[in-house]
Amino acid sequence: MIDLSYAENQIHCVTNFQDLISTPFNGEMNAICWTRELTGDFSEIVKKVELSGNITVLEQEELRELQLSEQGKLAREILLNDLKILEAHGASPILNVISYYDRDDSYPFFPTDVYSFHVDRSPIPTDTFLCTYYGEPSEILPNSQGTKKVLIPEIRVELKKLYHGAEEDFESFLSEYFFDLHYQAKPDAHLINLGLGHLWRLAVDHPESQVPPCLHRAPEEKSGQKRLLLIC
Repeated sequence: MIDLSYAENQIHCVTNFQDLISTPFNGEMNAICWTRELTGDFSEIVKKVELSGNITVLEQEELRELQLSEQGKLAREILLNDLKILEAHGASPILNVISYYDRDDSYPFFPTDVYSFHVDRSPIPTDTFLCTYYGEPSEILPNSQGTKKVLIPEIRVELKKLYHGAEEDFESFLSEYFFDLHYQAKPDAHLINLGLGHLWRLAVDHPESQVPPCLHRAPEEKSGQKRLLLIC
């Protein structure tokens, strides 16, 4: 069960894929969840995938070729069906087996990797879809409980030390290097765990969006445990 007590106006739950893709974002609501209780053994799939680096893309052909138990086969059918319905919707879903993401240590005071709360941006109307099937789930930060990092005075001072252009172009610099996409949780923030098996649709920052983009991040992986994630 997803705890919506701190974001009931932000998250809308549905019971099928059609409602997931057709329900419009509006007002404060910028995250829609198709709540599901999935069957099958997704851990078996993770264990049998041949890893290549810290993030391995699991292609459909490879997924079909895995030798699996009955529970593993049930999990595989769910993965293949999720890929199929998203592709039919016009999305380009990717299945990843994740050991860890690369950390950004370019600027110690301002990491811009996916472990930082951030929004997705696109020049065209689109949404972000994601589902964690195994491992630590992604997290959402309610918009009211986050502060844009580039507006925090001490961070802004450090960013200006990096910048050597004209004052009027500073905001363009922040956008060019994606600094303006990142947020800091307020001290009393209540983070929302997206759970396992639920398929989420998150609002993206794009020119036609009518709602604030959804603040989200990748979780800290548990030692030795991989994640199985669909994202597009």
